[in-house]
Amino acid sequence: MKNLKLVSVTIVTLMLGLNSCHKIDDFVGGGPSEEKQDKPLVIAHRGAQSIYPEHTLEAYAKAIELEADFIEPDLVMTKDGALVARHEPFISGTTNVADLPEYAHLKTTKNLDGKEITDWFVSDFTLEEIKTLKAKQARSDRSNQFDNLYSIPTIQEIIALAKSRKTTSGKVVGIYPEMKHPYFHSQLGYNFEDALLEVLEKAGWNSYDAPVFVQCFEVAPLQYINTKSTVKLVQLISTYNVNTDGSLDFNVPEGDFISYAAPFDFYVNGDLRTYEFFTTEEGMRYTANYADGIGPWKPFIISFAKDTEGNITVLPETDFISLAHKYDLKVHPYTFRNEDVKWSNGNHESEYHMFFDAGVDGVFTDYTDEAVKAVATWK
Repeated sequence: MKNLKLVSVTIVTLMLGLNSCHKIDDFVGGGPSEEKQDKPLVIAHRGAQSIYPEHTLEAYAKAIELEADFIEPDLVMTKDGALVARHEPFISGTTNVADLPEYAHLKTTKNLDGKEITDWFVSDFTLEEIKTLKAKQARSDRSNQFDNLYSIPTIQEIIALAKSRKTTSGKVVGIYPEMKHPYFHSQLGYNFEDALLEVLEKAGWNSYDAPVFVQCFEVAPLQYINTKSTVKLVQLISTYNVNTDGSLDFNVPEGDFISYAAPFDFYVNGDLRTYEFFTTEEGMRYTANYADGIGPWKPFIISFAKDTEGNITVLPETDFISLAHKYDLKVHPYTFRNEDVKWSNGNHESEYHMFFDAGVDGVFTDYTDEAVKAVATWK
């Protein structure tokens, strides 16, 4: 299946019908937006992080219990090359590292995708040292009752958990790992892609049929994996901001994360294309050469305008999904969370249904139970 992605764009387009014959019904939802699609996938964003601290085995286990189709670990690398689950390479906001005097000397400043960050970085810790840290709630508007209780898991531990558990209804759950800042790690001497492929190979999950999607905001790492593996791949895209009229802003102020608006590997190689490129027919065709899906921030699909008084107007859906489906790309937007009411006005079920009706194939959610309920009530 994945080898088809390596041929010319013309052949890829001609073979869409063949590709659809290989759909893995248990793990890949969706279809052309003009047809009734399969039930969208529920992807537990960093686990059930609305309940437990994100990226902990407890958060992932709860998401499985709540009927998630996939659990999503963000992966970064330790000093000794272990892949562990943290949202970013810097960790003061998600662990108790700042409270531990034995690690005070490891606080440092590094440039991450164009922004200077002073913090503690996973790449300066061995796995043994990382295992002495405890996770904490990353958001101030959620409960911190489970702070400082749970450890930082490795990708091997997360896979073992996924294999050992089924949902309440007996369903198999998959993993949806994100490679975080591979270029940053490569500058430190690590080969992120091969490290992940080695883990998947040892787990028996390095294939298209495996319950795995690998995602990344950079492009070259996905293209590389596509030459080495048939595992399903998803190109993530973002934007810096949404303008008041609902258009997307790809202009990053100097000193901020360039990767908000463009793949960082594009930027460092002098490629001026932003993520806006991936919204075009040319961009979708390009993506289909190496990926099986595309993961946009929600405004790429349904944006919103804001008036001078701050009132929100939800805008009509764009052609993003129809273009993606034209090139056999699944669409999994991020992130659905109860605290964000721009699309829902407090009615979260209607927000999910709005995006389901638009044709998405899956959703990243902080609230697994809300998404599962919305799938069940969607007509």
